[in-house]
Amino acid sequence: MDDRNPRGQDWVEDAKTEMSGMAKQGMSHPSTKPVLAGAAIGALAGALLPVVTLPVGLIAGAGYAFYNRIKR
Repeated sequence: MDDRNPRGQDWVEDAKTEMSGMAKQGMSHPSTKPVLAGAAIGALAGALLPVVTLPVGLIAGAGYAFYNRIKR
């Protein structure tokens, strides 16, 4: 068992559980709004920065926000 994750689950299982909850509960799930906000910030960065495209920024922003929600 890992000290960082006392439940014994790995982060993939945590991600599956969180994503499933977000899909079932929609906007009422506590992770949905922060992940959507991260996607919006990433999309804005993708639109403003010349090296990053809009879809890449959106996915990166949503991924970063999602990761921050499950790493707790």
